[in-house]
This record gives sequence, C-alpha cells and structure tokens, in this order.
Amino acid sequence: MPTEFARTSNDSRRLVVTLCTYNERENIAKLVPEVLKSLPDACVLVVDDNSPDGTSDVVRGMMSNDPRVNLLLRTKKEGLGAATLAGFQWAIDNNYDFVLNMDADFSHPPRYLAALSRSMEVADVGIGSRYVAGGGITGWPILRHFMSQGINWYSHVLLGVKAHDCSGAFRCYRVSKLRELDFTKIRSRGYSFQEEFLYRCARNGCKIVETPIVFEDRIVGQSKINVPEIIRSLRDLFLLGLDGIRDTPVVRE
Repeated sequence: MPTEFARTSNDSRRLVVTLCTYNERENIAKLVPEVLKSLPDACVLVVDDNSPDGTSDVVRGMMSNDPRVNLLLRTKKEGLGAATLAGFQWAIDNNYDFVLNMDADFSHPPRYLAALSRSMEVADVGIGSRYVAGGGITGWPILRHFMSQGINWYSHVLLGVKAHDCSGAFRCYRVSKLRELDFTKIRSRGYSFQEEFLYRCARNGCKIVETPIVFEDRIVGQSKINVPEIIRSLRDLFLLGLDGIRDTPVVRE
C-alpha cells in the first residue's frame, strides 16, 4: 500500500497537478516550483515509486515549506499507468474538480499549464497536443518521431479514438468523469496506458479538446522508454482493440 504524506484538508483549491516519478531527484526540485508559479491556486501531488535516488526526500523538504505540495509514496515500481491511476484516485478521494497530469522531466514545459487548465472550461479531457497547429517536438531523433506517429496511427485504427495526440501524458481531466470509470478494467500499466485511458474516456462520452504544446526532450536523467516496453504497449493496444471490435466506434466531439 502507498504511504501518503499529503494534506487532505478541505480548502478552495480545485486543481491538483500530478507528477509520477522514478529517479527524478534533480528534475523534481526545479519543476515543482515552476508548476506552482504557473498555477498558484493549484496544488501538486508527487506520486513516487520509491525512487532509490531520494526523490521522495526532496519532496518532503518542499512540503515543509509549502502546503500546496503533497507526496504519495508507493512501495515499489509498478509502471507509469499504475502510478498515474494512484494519482487519479487520490484526486477523487480528496474531492478535487480537476487533475492535471504531466511528465516530471520538463518535457512538458510549465508555460503551457495555464492554457491547458483553461481548456477545461469546455472539456472533460484536455490534451496538451504535439500534433495540432502550433504544437511540435524538439530534441527527438527521426526514429522516435516515427514510433510516436506510428503509435498514434495504431490507436486511431484499432481504438477509433480521433484525437491527434493519443500517446502524450500531458492532460487534464474532469474528476467527475473519472469517477464514472472502472479503473480495474484498465489493462495497461506501462506506456500504452495513455492510449487506453483516452480510449476509455472517449467511450464514456468525454468531450476531448486539444491545445498545442511544444514537447521538449529531457535534459537531465534517462528516458524510461525501451524496445521491450514498446512491444508490450503494442500488444496491449492490439488486445484492447480486439476487446472492443464489436462495439460502436468512438467519435470525438
């Protein structure tokens, strides 16, 4: 069971930003202040998978100086999807209106947070999108561009989700819609989680809106993406497509 070092008092804050971490000590120390500078009325929840580099110790230090910072410390590394769901469940349990998830390595620049949060005036799911007008990616080799575009095409064909960016993690969700989802039915725990979760949101009638961002490849630390994880993700999406093949295709509003 995760250990919660979080303040759960009822207050006026309606938005929580979740950061899932594993060995992000250097990044998290710089990122959390930037997030709170961009969204001063929000709070931050760091969901840490017991990082051996002491990420959680850094977060505890920030908590002592800022009541907006919270920590959910998990006992072991179980995958990005599992950590993200833990953050969503925390937002549900603590009655937040919106939960905004972003990577913890500055690949999702905090300067886009305000625009993404504003998209929730009309959306149930807001996507910080690399693949709409005004969006883009810097710092990637050609192979990674090819893989990203391929996984999005795969999601469109197999899952019927029509968003331009199905694989990005920079998203904001309306918590009332998350309450309607059965998290136990979600198969993916790795990087295919983003596609599957968007698929399930769309099937639940969520209105999806995309706002442009420029994704910037991490400078500090190492990416957790590797070839075995990509293969597992493709397998999971294929099986998910088979599960829903007889259902009505999803149409994005």
